[in-house]
Amino acid sequence: MIKSELVQHISAQNPHLYQRDVENIVNAILGEIIAAMARGDRVELRGFGAFSVKQRPARTGRNPRTGAHVAVDQKCVPFFKTGKEMRERLNRPSAG
Repeated sequence: MIKSELVQHISAQNPHLYQRDVENIVNAILGEIIAAMARGDRVELRGFGAFSVKQRPARTGRNPRTGAHVAVDQKCVPFFKTGKEMRERLNRPSAG
């Protein structure tokens, strides 16, 4: 599912809201999560999961084509850990 499909699903479930308002809400939520992570904060949505930033230290990598050693700079990467409720719902045996 892509963001536009998410907006369409939410709009369909809430006919009293305009699609452009739902899109603004979705963009605001995602924007706040990104802004918090950019500050180095952790964002926890109970039952869904937690977004955080992990730092990867600088290291020496290898170019797979040439075999030459290359320096890889330190970087920050986004990390998502699922919540207990999400894990339980995903691993629930299907009825049928």
